[in-house]
Amino acid sequence: MKQKTHSGLKKRVKVRKSGTASFRKSSKNHMMTDKSKRQKKSFPNGMPIDATQIGRVKKLLPNSRIKG
Repeated sequence: MKQKTHSGLKKRVKVRKSGTASFRKSSKNHMMTDKSKRQKKSFPNGMPIDATQIGRVKKLLPNSRIKG
């Protein structure tokens, strides 16, 4: 039987051409006026996925071209 991709994870993870996977940290959508500049700066877009989590992500996205 074919393995299906995890539909929730495929919306949250972006695979770059180099094969590295990145995700967007939470807490950067609304109520930005209540958050400090330092707090907003600490949630960058396109954070690379940690090496300890790559195996888990590969298992959930079997048809992706993630390296690592």
